[in-house]
Amino acid sequence: MAAVKEGADAGDSKILLISSDGQHFQVTEAEASMSKLVSNMIEDGCTENGVPLPNVASNVLAKVLEYCKKHAAAAAAEDVAVKDQELKSFDASFIDVDNTMLFNLILAANYLNVPSLLDLACQHTADLIKGKTVQEIRDMFGIVNDFTPEEEEEIRKENEWAFEN
Repeated sequence: MAAVKEGADAGDSKILLISSDGQHFQVTEAEASMSKLVSNMIEDGCTENGVPLPNVASNVLAKVLEYCKKHAAAAAAEDVAVKDQELKSFDASFIDVDNTMLFNLILAANYLNVPSLLDLACQHTADLIKGKTVQEIRDMFGIVNDFTPEEEEEIRKENEWAFEN
């Protein structure tokens, strides 16, 4: 059973999330509700048999749920100053992942509609590429340049503003 009442509070209910590779994750309703996609399914009563997440692999879902668990717990905490500092520290260490996981987190956060995680992951990506040349970014992310030198020169001329130092 996916939504099992364990206490008087609706936040104590358990929700079953099923990753694309069939792994099952039992989480509290508060944690699951960090995802607007799942939250809407909970509101609509569509979680009885679990929530299949065909676009999220288990290793990525586990990481997303780690984020959701920490942020859901922090939302329930009373000391705002301590909570904010603790979350800032958690987020900094949480997002320190390899590029593959980072991009998978972006895709998962977007699919699951977890805005704060999407913002965190996108900001980290922006920080990674800030101040880098086009070639450095290509090398960092393994992007193959499929433009001919002539096409690239034409693009540079059309978008001179982007290549100014």
